[in-house]
Amino acid sequence: MKLKISEIFYSAQGEGRFVGVPSIFLRTFGCNFTCGGFGMNRGELSTERDEVKVELFNQYEGLPLVDTGCDSYASWDPRFKHLSPMLQTEAVADRLTQLTPNNKWVQSNGNDVHLVITGGEPLLGWQRAFPELLENDKMKDLINITFETNGTQKIHPEFGEYMKSWSKARGDSYHSDITFSVSAKLSASGEKWEDAVKPEIVADCEQYGTTYLKFVVENPKDFDEVDRAVKAYREAGLKGVVYIMPVGGVVSVYENNKFNVADECMKRGYNYSPRLHVDLWGNSWGK
Repeated sequence: MKLKISEIFYSAQGEGRFVGVPSIFLRTFGCNFTCGGFGMNRGELSTERDEVKVELFNQYEGLPLVDTGCDSYASWDPRFKHLSPMLQTEAVADRLTQLTPNNKWVQSNGNDVHLVITGGEPLLGWQRAFPELLENDKMKDLINITFETNGTQKIHPEFGEYMKSWSKARGDSYHSDITFSVSAKLSASGEKWEDAVKPEIVADCEQYGTTYLKFVVENPKDFDEVDRAVKAYREAGLKGVVYIMPVGGVVSVYENNKFNVADECMKRGYNYSPRLHVDLWGNSWGK
């Protein structure tokens, strides 16, 4: 089977539960959202990515960063789909493993390298291909997977059963885990509540792995919407923790937001998540 791949790169996890952990990132192409509202006045959508002249670029690394809208726009915008090749799962497994230190998922110091499957929205159209990828011999020592999802895509029953068996096979491994990092979209994203907040779908993820919520906020007023969303997820049965992260795909925007967001997290008892990639590398492609 094949996967349409936007990026594969080695970096430190920059958000949420595993901040700082060495990780291989697999970014699939395609998403059901555009998130054009980030960094804009409410009710307005960014057109900044539309100004990028597609014909000037033949690889991700040269693409400009944007101050508004989705910071990973090239992983779903059809204008950039030529930058995301369709690759056989065997080729993907080769590229992933080659990026690990010493070509191993578990290092001699006892630490393991995580696999982060992100997007776009990785659960949108690729669930049937993931088991074939993970069963490749080169992936047999992998013990930690994080799916970064917007929480709107149901887990297919066959994939769910596979994840249970994958976890059971590694049950004796230290810190073995499947994690769902759910970045639910609020009105700051420009997406509609009824499309973006799907409590039953997210609560269902907990039967397959550790599941937590991660909200991107722009100002203290957004926390009222966070409270409303968290209440809905709790009523659906979700037990996972909640992280709050400031908006900002580039340094200037992030710096303007992070202190106020951290202060409000402390007041309301939410976990604060930094954007480590922005702190260290300015959120460059491939970092």
